[in-house]
Amino acid sequence: MTLNKVDRYRQALLSAYAAAVRAVEGERVTENWLQQHPGEGAVAMIALGKAAGAMALGAQKALGDRLLRGLVISKPGHADGEALDPERILICEGAHPLPDGTSLAAGQALIEFIEGLPSGQPVLVLISGGASALVEVLRPGVTLEDLARANDWLLANGLPIAGINAVRRRLSRLKGGGLASMLGSRAVTGLLISDVEGDDPAVIGSGPLTLPASTKLPEGLPDWLQDMLPSGQDVAVPTASEAQVVLVATLDDALAAAEAELVSQGLQVRRHTPHLDGDLLEVVEQVSEALRTDRGPVHLWGGEATVILPPAPGRGGRNQQLALQLAGVISGEAEAVALCAGTDGTDGPTADAGGLVDNRTTDRGRAEGMVLEDNLRRADAGSYLEQTGDLISTGPTGTNVTDLVIAWHA
Repeated sequence: MTLNKVDRYRQALLSAYAAAVRAVEGERVTENWLQQHPGEGAVAMIALGKAAGAMALGAQKALGDRLLRGLVISKPGHADGEALDPERILICEGAHPLPDGTSLAAGQALIEFIEGLPSGQPVLVLISGGASALVEVLRPGVTLEDLARANDWLLANGLPIAGINAVRRRLSRLKGGGLASMLGSRAVTGLLISDVEGDDPAVIGSGPLTLPASTKLPEGLPDWLQDMLPSGQDVAVPTASEAQVVLVATLDDALAAAEAELVSQGLQVRRHTPHLDGDLLEVVEQVSEALRTDRGPVHLWGGEATVILPPAPGRGGRNQQLALQLAGVISGEAEAVALCAGTDGTDGPTADAGGLVDNRTTDRGRAEGMVLEDNLRRADAGSYLEQTGDLISTGPTGTNVTDLVIAWHA
């Protein structure tokens, strides 16, 4: 069957997304790095984040019998308990995007794991995005209710990740170098998959191995939140030894793979820098402007928009919301396609990765009795995209290097 142009580009964009994810998949990049940097002796392993299960599997393959024992903390369903050796590796599940009691239980399991290690035991730490919520050890006097209230406010007000982390660090014993402090004088190697612009180890997963260069709090914090934080300047977390920290996968790696896949299909590509960030509506305008002024090539971005949510948001996440906004922009007779998806295979609190829309998405929505503006207002883009057949659902991908936006306009 011969595909029309829109369907061909839909397939091309999906292929580019899949190639990007493969390039930064946690098992592959972790195994490759460890094989290229062989060591000696027994190693303990701690893996934290959305890609923790995949990274741990890569370490298990590369280290073999050298892997003494390990702890994996990830999202429910993101770590393969059958592939990871249950005799040596304990799997704990925390909550995301907001921590809950399971995240605190995971933090206690982490403390107990470290306490059970010999004092001189080398440790391999695998960190990916999502670790901030999935595992937590709170400072004395801070309750889970305090943390939940703080996170609700931070995420709902669209603050940049550096500002969010500055607050979170003051509430936590784990973030901002806290894990390094817990590990003491042990030799520590940290392999990181970056989900933040600039790939700063102090920001990835809230920097459990790395002190941030700046601890400045964001402006405009409400009084109740400021009262919750320690008074005075935040004290640097002491560490007995410096961890070796290595980036094994980044958003730029994923973008390069997506670009190569599109070029291999004979398509012209415009890869945009810097990364997308800021308010979602500003991102919509940036993407729309590129499509208006430079038609023909496939446009490629990476990054992460921020969304201010209504009091009772519906189904969706930032990628689904962005995709539905773009569906309204490209609606009409001119052929156009846009893909917005998280590289981790999830979007906000949903199990969907994002959306793949085209110039007929709004027509399909109207045929189902949907009103695009109503779903956008309610932050219920997922319900709309499900009805139009435009959701992207991959399941956990084993990585997390933030989001991709790939778009084309004839």
